[in-house]
Amino acid sequence: MDKKEVIKRIIEKSDGIAKASDFVSESLSYYDVAYLCKKGYIERVRHGYYQLSEQKDIKEERVLAALLPESIVCVESALFYYNYSDFTPRQWSIAVPRTFSRTKLKIDSLAIKTYFVQLAHFEIGKTSGDFGGIQLAVYDRERTICDCFKYRTKLDNEMFNNALNAYASDEKKNLTNLSRYAKEMHVYKKLMDVMEVLLNG
Repeated sequence: MDKKEVIKRIIEKSDGIAKASDFVSESLSYYDVAYLCKKGYIERVRHGYYQLSEQKDIKEERVLAALLPESIVCVESALFYYNYSDFTPRQWSIAVPRTFSRTKLKIDSLAIKTYFVQLAHFEIGKTSGDFGGIQLAVYDRERTICDCFKYRTKLDNEMFNNALNAYASDEKKNLTNLSRYAKEMHVYKKLMDVMEVLLNG
């Protein structure tokens, strides 16, 4: 089979993005990969990851799932996901551990806003969500509201207030988890001062 056909098959099998090691395991060399990249048949998405040059319509969700599987969708993007915000984010807000490699975050085809989270808090409220048919890790409603308080200075007042009001009227809210997360993340007093008014008002 032609090398181009082999690479195309591998990339398509990998839902649009494949690792260089995937090609090598199919008996292609790194030289073959570099040559086809230079010729414009494939293009590098990030170091060691490639897509077909003709494939310009690859979904951002797929890029995120393939290149940053360790990340968790958070804050602005999570608010939009739960319909707590009408503001369509221009970039993906993601959480990664504080020790995460900065070089892995350099992705040409994806605009991201990164929140570096201490390891003790990283897994709190982690769940999974369907983003356009692609499963991504996302913080649940309660963690997202706690994050609104933790990163209060990074959110404008309208987004912050809308999020809290939307959560207060959400039938799927879990106040037990909200209280527990808030204590673990040291935002309990700030959160309860505001939420008690909304929930009881």
